[in-house]
Amino acid sequence: MISQSGLPRFLVPAAWISFVLNVVIIATGGAVRLTGSGLGCSEWPLCTPGSLTPTPETGIHGIIEFANRTLSGPVLLAALVVLVLTWRIRSERQDLLGISIAATVLVVLQALVGAFVVWESLAAALVGFHYSVSIVIVCVTAAYLVRMYEPVGSRALAVPKSFAILSAITAVGMVIIIFTGVLTTAAGPHSGDVNVVRDGFDATVLSHLHAWPGYITVALILVLFIWARREKLRPSRAITSLLIVMIVQILVGVYQARSGLPPLAVGVHMVLAALTAAITTITMLRLKCPTEVVASQKGSTRQQSRA
Repeated sequence: MISQSGLPRFLVPAAWISFVLNVVIIATGGAVRLTGSGLGCSEWPLCTPGSLTPTPETGIHGIIEFANRTLSGPVLLAALVVLVLTWRIRSERQDLLGISIAATVLVVLQALVGAFVVWESLAAALVGFHYSVSIVIVCVTAAYLVRMYEPVGSRALAVPKSFAILSAITAVGMVIIIFTGVLTTAAGPHSGDVNVVRDGFDATVLSHLHAWPGYITVALILVLFIWARREKLRPSRAITSLLIVMIVQILVGVYQARSGLPPLAVGVHMVLAALTAAITTITMLRLKCPTEVVASQKGSTRQQSRA
């Protein structure tokens, strides 16, 4: 059944569920690592030799790790539902089809990376890559949500070119923040298992390399916020949300750094990083809109100036 919007009836809720589940699995993945449950299930795809599910010997760590693995099923199912529903309108919405295919492929890749994380006993590079893939998936599902509500067709810049350039610089800053954050966490005390000790990078130095780009980026976001609100630009609401989340993120980051990295604060920091990445994606996509909308806005501006 096709709704009045031209989308299959259940596509909108399925897309939202897919996005939310990919954020939630970051939280549960963080719980696995921060509780030292990374090897609660020592095997993959089995939990323990000869058992698909946790055994009494694995204790609470096995339950936490297995719960995170179990959530991978609904995440994949949601991605497949979105893909199948999008396939039904593939001739009209090639843009959505491409995004849904990318999301599904990345979810499958993420499961395989999770396997290697276990097989390699929580190697820091793999754990960091595992989290980074999750961030990318969240951004892809967020992009799907944005494009889902807009008509297909050519798009044109809906903001001043200088605003778009500053937005791109801010997005690069966000990438740097997340990358250095992954390195900082990898060098920190929360390795995912009490027997896995990180070494190599100086966590204190990395924390500064992570913090300063954060301060610079939030300053850029503040400039974008004032600019967008003053000129009533299209990405205004997204930038407002981004500024709020980034301020909260910085406060959480300062708190965790000064409090000895309490697990709960680190977990919140990880989830907020995913949300800032998603909102940044939304902001960048809102810089453009359908060509006919831009043309009508320019025509309206000319009429107003003549009047």
